[in-house]
Amino acid sequence: MKTKLLIITPPFTQLNTPYPATAYIKGFLNTINVDSVQADFGIEVILKLFSKQGLRDLFSNAKMDSDVSDNSQRIFALQSEYIKTIDAVIAFLQGKNPTLALQICQDDFLPEASRFAQLEELDWAFGTMGTQDKAKHLATLFLEDISDFIVECIDENFGFSRYAERLGRSANSFDELYKTLQQETTYIDAILISILKERIESVQPTLFLISVPFPGNLYAAFRSAQWIKQNHPHIKISMGGGFPNTELRSLADARVFEFFDFITLDDGEVPIEELITALTTEGLEKKYKRTFLLEGGKVVYKNNSTRQDYKQSQVGTPDYSDLLLDKYISVIEIVNPMHRMWSDGRWNKLTMAHGCYWGKCTFCDISLDYIKIYEPVAANLLCDRMEELMEKTGQNGFHYVDEAAPPALMRALALEILKRNLAVTWWTNIRFEKSFSKDLCLLLKASGCIAVSGGLEVASDRLLKLIDKGVTVEQVAKVTRNFTEAGVMVHAYLMYGYPTQTIQESVDSLEMVRQLFEVGVLQSGFWHQFAMTAHSPVGMYPEKFGVKKETEAIGTFANNDINYVDSTGIDHEKFSFGLKKSLFNFMHGICFDYELQDWFDFKIPKTRIPHDFIFDALQEENDFNIKSSAKIVWLGGNPSTAFFTKTKKGSSWEMATLTLHDKKESFSIHTNKAEGEWLIEILKKLAVSNAKTYTFQEVKADFESVLEDFELFWYSKPIKTLRDYGLLVL
Repeated sequence: MKTKLLIITPPFTQLNTPYPATAYIKGFLNTINVDSVQADFGIEVILKLFSKQGLRDLFSNAKMDSDVSDNSQRIFALQSEYIKTIDAVIAFLQGKNPTLALQICQDDFLPEASRFAQLEELDWAFGTMGTQDKAKHLATLFLEDISDFIVECIDENFGFSRYAERLGRSANSFDELYKTLQQETTYIDAILISILKERIESVQPTLFLISVPFPGNLYAAFRSAQWIKQNHPHIKISMGGGFPNTELRSLADARVFEFFDFITLDDGEVPIEELITALTTEGLEKKYKRTFLLEGGKVVYKNNSTRQDYKQSQVGTPDYSDLLLDKYISVIEIVNPMHRMWSDGRWNKLTMAHGCYWGKCTFCDISLDYIKIYEPVAANLLCDRMEELMEKTGQNGFHYVDEAAPPALMRALALEILKRNLAVTWWTNIRFEKSFSKDLCLLLKASGCIAVSGGLEVASDRLLKLIDKGVTVEQVAKVTRNFTEAGVMVHAYLMYGYPTQTIQESVDSLEMVRQLFEVGVLQSGFWHQFAMTAHSPVGMYPEKFGVKKETEAIGTFANNDINYVDSTGIDHEKFSFGLKKSLFNFMHGICFDYELQDWFDFKIPKTRIPHDFIFDALQEENDFNIKSSAKIVWLGGNPSTAFFTKTKKGSSWEMATLTLHDKKESFSIHTNKAEGEWLIEILKKLAVSNAKTYTFQEVKADFESVLEDFELFWYSKPIKTLRDYGLLVL
């Protein structure tokens, strides 16, 4: 029997780009010649909902009783305006209707409800935004107004990037989700099922794979599986993805298998391949890899396959075919240029390395394979995959979705991109390693890297040590400065409420963050409250971190987030609003002169951090020591040269002027003839387009084969000028 797979991401993840799991799996299935079709039901539901017909149906189904807010009543009263403009706005956000920006930016085109009230606060920002960006932001507010109406009058569980997330969060018991699934389908469910029905009939799969990355996809995954079980019971259904990988590792509730036949954990390639074999062969003992299933009415975990997981070089290039790549919607919720990258623009997603090369952070699930098993991908293979994806998708933007991209691999990737002369745009997640020197950041920028995000977490050296982050606040400041000065934007993940964190440390963390924004080395950030997870060192050894689990009982459904009691007894939740409000303002470059107390409606202590701590940390000189193994790379072109004789008081000597051109300007350096001739030759050898890269030791030896005193020459004005224009020490 030939297997036909349908792989879906259920609603909702992102509006602007597909979540990559299905594309990764489809790319792998291509390598073993298995026929598959993929779909992102999130974007498909959104497009059906946010259309003329969708809004007509929406308004006719709305529950408009006396308790409805003034805001929803206003939207309902303006329904004809929403219906009139919706298709044009969606087309604009898909990049198909750019001239509409001029209309959107007029006051009388879009109907406005409560989301537009925040515009008064952001008037200043529109001076720095182009018409297209301003229109995108206004169109986003327009969609958010409709979303508010849906939540109040249609379905309280609706959200653009999540659906019924509450049912998937900390769901130790399956009871509530199971009970909800016995109720009538919702308005959003009906749209999802209509799309699912059409796809099942056209594809006619034998195996249906549902990737569930987040709690906000879980309910829709179960609804989809439920409909298939009721209408096409012969189709086998399997769930995989980030949610089961972290939450369902101790699954014991048999009712889950009324909806699913299999649930697989961790890397999906071998588990799926073994499922295909088990479903298509008769008589043999069935082999499974990291798979839950039901046997004799009991949940069993089978891992009797002896097959090893595939190496990253063997899993193929992600395949985005079947997905509606030209239909994704770019939105700008926050005008901050770095923050918007998660929601604006279509990104091809790739991974530099499986797992995390650091793998020590105590809040992280470092005991699980997706973090624990570290395996980098060779830079030339990454570039092959980039070129293949550019050809297939027509898009040259890449988001490397690593846990933390390794600096050495980022360097190798950047050199390979430059060697191949590719025009690409890329960004990724990093640790704020001290190895991100000024020159490495310049190289990354030259290769097309426009942004990095990284965990500053709790901006306190005591707590960073407890987290085992391997960085200090001072080091983070220097690294973010190096990126910022190279023209690479920086986003920081921030954390509050880490075990034993004091109120004083929370205040001091906020002051550190304020200073990082004030000196201009951070462009964006996001605060989240610490959550204790079962697979992290804090979750496994809570007593080491001064916290106590509320219960040792293990639920029969999801087991990841753990309720705990902190020995400090502090209610960290109360800091949430003040931290987030202050950060919102700092991201927009304002309110640095506010007292920290102004952000909170309860008394806080004064910060102990000197007001110029970050500024002073950035004044320290960089280390001049260059390792002999450092690579020397020249990003510029070949110089044009003029030799001439210079005379002075009866003596004369031969001089050289080297003229070079970068993308912005031309510049010249002056040396004696011998040094000029050597520079011309060495710059050709050091050119980034060459296959060989030279070390500092090799450059020194090359110089000393014809001239003397390399150190004196290396720190001379001509080399300093070349360093400013792209002679990099890596």
